[in-house]
Amino acid sequence: MHIGLIGLGKMGFNMRERMRNGGIEVTGFDRNPDVTDVASVDELIAALPTPRLVWVMVPSGEITDAVVNELRGKLSEGDLVIDGGNSRFTEDQKHAAALAEKGIRFADCGVSGGVWGLQNGYGLMAGGSEEDIALAMPVFDALRPEGERADSFVHVGGVGAGHYAKMVHNGIEYGLMQAYAEGYELLAAKDIVKDLPGTFRAWQKGTVVRSWLLDLMVKALDEDPGLASIDDYVEDSGEGRWTVEEAIANAVPAPAITAALFARFASREDTSPAMKMVSALRHQFGGHATRPAN
Repeated sequence: MHIGLIGLGKMGFNMRERMRNGGIEVTGFDRNPDVTDVASVDELIAALPTPRLVWVMVPSGEITDAVVNELRGKLSEGDLVIDGGNSRFTEDQKHAAALAEKGIRFADCGVSGGVWGLQNGYGLMAGGSEEDIALAMPVFDALRPEGERADSFVHVGGVGAGHYAKMVHNGIEYGLMQAYAEGYELLAAKDIVKDLPGTFRAWQKGTVVRSWLLDLMVKALDEDPGLASIDDYVEDSGEGRWTVEEAIANAVPAPAITAALFARFASREDTSPAMKMVSALRHQFGGHATRPAN
């Protein structure tokens, strides 16, 4: 199978490599000449067999809009576009409608795995028609971890469902990171705790709070035991806000996720060891930039 991939940043670059390792032929385009395979979107389209499959992996919002609009004018009837970025699910429906006017198919896919996806594989949540998801299944299988497909891939529903599931996934992620970070701050505040990194390390096997996030927490503390190099300012990338907005719209109580989002806002005003840890965790799993400590 041969696909096009637009966007070779932190995620897209590694996804291209994992797909190639899984037997998928990939032609990638990026504005960065150091990583791109072709010089333009036109060259990418010309390189693909028909019906073409083009995976878009660029930042959500205006950049995704621009790429989808460009593809709308250049692809052919029957081609398939998959948005694998972090677009809001309502944007998927707009993009699908615009492409459908030209007979171009559309699917969305929430992708989780961050900078570790090349090594470990990606968790995938797809939205679209049965036919379109089946067409792209070799790509999904190359990206996901080895083992049972159902353990790392789900066809959630129609267009937008994949990004909706990923939005909720990231909202849960906000709450989990906040809980670990508050525990870190509480342990650090008590002078009877003499081995803080060792405490978290001892939780990695056999306890009910063991997780990959906990493993990354231990890794962050190994690299910087006091998190002295990291500022406590924490960004939010959008999905947490959207999750809270959806909770309000559907009258679903989500106090943990909402509090975690508000804690990130508070991090921009006060000094907080807990928010240093949230910033460190975001860097560990997603490669998100941290601010240096003042």
